Amino acid sequence: MAWVSVISFAVACFVSSAAGASFQVQVGENATLTFDPLTITAAVGDTVTYNFHPKVEPPNFKLSQTLIDHARTILSHNLLSKTRAIPLLGDLTAASPTTWTITINDTKPVWVYCGQTTGNHCQNGMVHAINAPTTGNTIDAFKAAAKSASTSSSPPGGLPIGGLRKTSVQVGPGGNLTYSPNNITALVGEVIEFAFNPKNHSVVQSSFQDPCHPLAAGGFSSGFLPTAVSPSGATFQIVINDTKPVWFYCAQTAKNHCQSGMVGSVNAPTSGNTLEAFIGLAAKASGSTIEPNAPLGGILTVNGTVVTADIGNVFDPSNTSSTNTNTTVSNVPPPGSSIPPNVASMAGGYQPSSYNWAPSISDTATELLELINFLDNVLLEVLVNGHNNLTTGGWSHLYPDTITGTIGSMMAQALVHRATATDSLSHYSKKLNGLCSYSFPISGAEDFVHVALTLTLLEVALFLDVISVVSASDPWLIGPISSTLGSKSRMAGMVNMMQNHIPAAAPREVMLPAPLVYSYVLNHYIVPNSCPDPLPYTSIPPLTVTSAPVSGTQRLTSVTVTFDASSKNLSMAWVGPWGTVEYTPVTVTSNTQGTASVPGDLSGHVWGVLVNSTGASAQDLPTITVAGPELVWVTQP
Repeated sequence: MAWVSVISFAVACFVSSAAGASFQVQVGENATLTFDPLTITAAVGDTVTYNFHPKVEPPNFKLSQTLIDHARTILSHNLLSKTRAIPLLGDLTAASPTTWTITINDTKPVWVYCGQTTGNHCQNGMVHAINAPTTGNTIDAFKAAAKSASTSSSPPGGLPIGGLRKTSVQVGPGGNLTYSPNNITALVGEVIEFAFNPKNHSVVQSSFQDPCHPLAAGGFSSGFLPTAVSPSGATFQIVINDTKPVWFYCAQTAKNHCQSGMVGSVNAPTSGNTLEAFIGLAAKASGSTIEPNAPLGGILTVNGTVVTADIGNVFDPSNTSSTNTNTTVSNVPPPGSSIPPNVASMAGGYQPSSYNWAPSISDTATELLELINFLDNVLLEVLVNGHNNLTTGGWSHLYPDTITGTIGSMMAQALVHRATATDSLSHYSKKLNGLCSYSFPISGAEDFVHVALTLTLLEVALFLDVISVVSASDPWLIGPISSTLGSKSRMAGMVNMMQNHIPAAAPREVMLPAPLVYSYVLNHYIVPNSCPDPLPYTSIPPLTVTSAPVSGTQRLTSVTVTFDASSKNLSMAWVGPWGTVEYTPVTVTSNTQGTASVPGDLSGHVWGVLVNSTGASAQDLPTITVAGPELVWVTQP
């Protein structure tokens, strides 16, 4: 049975951290074109939250980052870059419930402006700085440069980049049976945080057609949160992963909360299936129901402690003990999300404070970073789901705590590794590809280990290819990729040991060219036509390799290959440790099957590729490949 994952809500754990100071910046307060304070001096690990206030005309603001020398050149690393404005409520004195928070990763100056073109906000002085110098490129110099700047712009895509965009929703404020706000417009990647007020409420996802009853599968539920004070310290977070409407309700049957109008929506249409129509349907709905267990599909936090497993659907405070905080990521967060402090702690650190980016990036490097991001997303989906199963799911206590903890570190490090691609693409104002839907051949822990190892080895193989390809055109990329490569190799070594193999059975890692890596992942793990942003690589047909099992120092001598090809002059290319490609002929036994010997001087994991000629280097294999690649274990020394 395949482990199928169709991501609808990617939920990251954004848990507050005691480390670092927290700065609050008011944007447009009192209908003025200002950031208050104008400048901030922040240290590494500090956070800055931007609170958006109404303006009489127009009633919204945009926030972007820029360079002082080019006041309209957008630098989208580590700060909000988007073309859609922050929505504001009708109250012209209160800030929007939507905020933007960034984490300071270094002490270099950060230059910020409002990108609202109506009224030329930036040119009229609506700028801001973090760690601005006191001489030279000062905030006053930046303000002066902004006066003569061209029309404001923002990076393409219109989505949050480099920080946490969060909308706070009060659940039952003032004893009222409402969510405030109850009609939310959110961007992909935005966090919706529900804060619970007295007495006993819940947040449960439903369909539009069937309000007051949970989705049949895949929805979220906070469970019931009985509270006595406000603020209670209890919150429930979801992350919006697409623009489809989301409908939710309170399942409390006392006083019929849902039927009495305690419902809400995210990205509801303005006509047809509107929030008002949903409220009307809820008023006629039968008695409210709720999933038997919670939390589901989101992150429940009580006084800073993540509740990862709760027996039943009524919150039990005893479940906030430290034993329940070992899972810090519930689902894969969207590309470009900030690394929360607790995840960075699991990983052993954040992404680099500086990538030493060049002034520009080549098209080839852009495509390779997009492929790395694509592959990172797939690996993360496997590691996050696998770790959750090992900690709170059906595989609990299957492995020693040290192994489970190591897999948790792998998961957290994979999130940090992904930032190399997303930070760099965002820096150069390149689009971040959306998430695909996945289907993994995983029915148990052993399958999980095999898929995790395969994807890790694919990343190692791809990184070696990237380093060789970009060494001349984009040498700045060698450092970030090569340093990540070492971590990936250690991950693969640990998983090798879980399969009763030695950590490193060969003296060097194996390189595969990007088109072969892409084809393997596309053929084995991606639901067809589910990727919103296909990559510029041609898919190669899959290859099936079967062989007798070997263990220890036993050696694999031959394989059977199954393929879809009409050519009769076929060979197997065996891609071993870097610099090694060996060929053996395929003896065709039927229209779709043949046998081939395995070279006797290879060890560990190698990649087999079905080809129609011989002699090509590993880098040129895509030009002669008929099917493949496929991973094969040969032997260990």
